[in-house]
Amino acid sequence: MTGEPGEAGTVHIWNRPGIIVIDKPKGPSSHEVAAWVGKMLGCQVGHAGTLDPQVSGVLLIMLGNAVRLAPLLLQHDKEYVCLMRLHKEVDRERVLKLAEEFTGRLYQRPPRKSAVKRALRIREIRKLEILDMDNRLVLFRVQCDAGTYIRSLCHHMGLAAGAGAHMQELRRTRSGAFGEERMHTLHDVQDAAVAARADDPAALNAMILSVDAAVPDLPAVVIRDAAIDAVCRGAQLAGVGVISMKEFRQGDTVAVLSQKNEFVCLGKALVSSTSFKPGDTGLVIAPTTVFLQPGSYPRGWTRSDKVFPEKKKSERRAEKKPAERPAGRRERQTDRKQYWKAGPRPAPGPRKKGYH
Repeated sequence: MTGEPGEAGTVHIWNRPGIIVIDKPKGPSSHEVAAWVGKMLGCQVGHAGTLDPQVSGVLLIMLGNAVRLAPLLLQHDKEYVCLMRLHKEVDRERVLKLAEEFTGRLYQRPPRKSAVKRALRIREIRKLEILDMDNRLVLFRVQCDAGTYIRSLCHHMGLAAGAGAHMQELRRTRSGAFGEERMHTLHDVQDAAVAARADDPAALNAMILSVDAAVPDLPAVVIRDAAIDAVCRGAQLAGVGVISMKEFRQGDTVAVLSQKNEFVCLGKALVSSTSFKPGDTGLVIAPTTVFLQPGSYPRGWTRSDKVFPEKKKSERRAEKKPAERPAGRRERQTDRKQYWKAGPRPAPGPRKKGYH
């Protein structure tokens, strides 16, 4: 997470979770771009899917506690448009053949200039399409797993072609469900922030997406308003609080929504959707990542009147009464301190011989 909303001169104009898709320019790092957005909006921010300084395109900026979505957003598949430069002339048919050969599961090792350990990994290239060729320049589009290094892909394609190659330019065109059609430049964000300070937040509201847009493929569960506050405080959801749902299996991650389509939380299914009906008793979903603040909805649960104070062991020992002994035994007890104070100890008598 980054952003410094506490700095002097920063105006807090956004205080809800959300996602904004930025068209990252070449030059600054992803961290710098996220920090600039945080300063414009006056809120804590984070980014998902780091782009190198010389790479442009789709960069997801998470606002507020939407940063809790980072583990999910980082797993989204990606799409890039890359310009590769071959080191020797290679005919077009050979390049088209390379695109087929490098589609599928590949071994990759991150480049030397990377932020992760250079361990061998497997990544899947779902689609590799050659868009154009101009002498040694090859323009292609690739759809791949998260964590795929296009720089390494270009290097390996060049080796397979027998000519060598390197990545000339790269632009990310999609990250999960977020494509170029949803992108906004830093200038657009700044203009919208200035308008919002002047009591015209329409442009900013149109830019910022709700957090449920990040998980369109997750099964949705709609719950009653009376159950929302308890779920926001960490309580597990019972079937009584469910209004409707899509099919899911035990252990799946589900999106819990309100009747107004507000994203309440992500949860883990304790049972499958086929084992209960809305309104049944029994626990069905355990919240894992909560986005709605407690108190956003009226409390639909009551506190117990019973109080169970936790006492320390020392307090319990102090309250415990000593066990009473019979009167005869108490009378025969000797106060050893008084016995020794009464006088000198009597001399011992003659010792009797014993045979063992």
